[in-house]
Amino acid sequence: MVRPGPLVSKVVIVLIPLTWDVVVRGLGEIGRLLGIVAAVVVVLEIAAYIVLHKLLKCKYSLPLMLLLPALVGVMALIVYPFGFNIYLAFSNMNMFRFKDFSVGLSYGISNFLDVFRSPVLQKVTFFQLLGRTILWTVVNVVCHVLGGLGLALLLNRPMRGKGVYRTLLVVPWALPQVISALAWRGEFHYQYGFVNLLLERLGVQPVPWLSDPKWAFVAVVLVNVWLGIPFMMVVLLGGLQSISQDYYDAAQIDGASGWQQFRSITMPLLKPVLTPAVILGVVWTFNNFNVIYLVTKGGPMEGTDLLVTSMFKAVFEFYRYGFGAAYAMVIFVFLFIFSAVYLRLSGGFKGAWES
Repeated sequence: MVRPGPLVSKVVIVLIPLTWDVVVRGLGEIGRLLGIVAAVVVVLEIAAYIVLHKLLKCKYSLPLMLLLPALVGVMALIVYPFGFNIYLAFSNMNMFRFKDFSVGLSYGISNFLDVFRSPVLQKVTFFQLLGRTILWTVVNVVCHVLGGLGLALLLNRPMRGKGVYRTLLVVPWALPQVISALAWRGEFHYQYGFVNLLLERLGVQPVPWLSDPKWAFVAVVLVNVWLGIPFMMVVLLGGLQSISQDYYDAAQIDGASGWQQFRSITMPLLKPVLTPAVILGVVWTFNNFNVIYLVTKGGPMEGTDLLVTSMFKAVFEFYRYGFGAAYAMVIFVFLFIFSAVYLRLSGGFKGAWES
């Protein structure tokens, strides 16, 4: 079977001047969309009231009516796209068969096998990308948790200017990730970037951050660690502040050291907060597209591509739509298995009294 290779195309970007008329038209479109959504919600609620309350005499008609808009939204925004992705995974859809593609079990089996047996991009294979993605995820999440926990413990103590420190530490997370990633790309410039200029002042040779595969991977890890620690700090700080001081006072009376208090009080009571935070961190980091693509665009010789960036290239640069849908399902299965196993082994959703 012949697959389409990477195509070179020219993209023409037309810049529309931002005038008052353009703003008014844009606001009008937004208002029209909101009006349609409101009308649909009203019709759904009226239909639900007639069916549930008048015809079926259901005593739970009010809560069901309140849940109906959210249920429809979940079906439209989550269930339908997920189902359509499964449908595409069992098709031979690509750029040359965009409208007349076929769907069948044989196409699905071929797509899923191609994920594992053929190069996803020009050079790298799935298992190379999987190993790099796991390394990327482990290094980042460990640094996020350790750095966030350390800062949260420091900020949880009585100190002057605590609000100022919290505000400054949250800035990397509060900034739009696109802006931060593009700013860091400039800082890693070989000749004019701040990082290499600082290294030269210290007597160290400039590092080819964006041209060498290994250094490019180090660069994106540094950027993502810098971006991710504030989020973990905020989550864990909230968990620390929910722990009653009475536990620590009783432990001090019993002569427990600081490490014993941390191991026997802080960590067990922090587990219900830490477990979902770690799962979210793993999922977000595993699927982190912005930092990799904006800082290095896959890096030299595809040296920093992860599963998610290679999936993006397979779909939007190589136009392998059925293959990309199967690829997305494989990534979803990996993350689902990890979340289920981690929840089972950690018992993170148990209360502290159940541990």
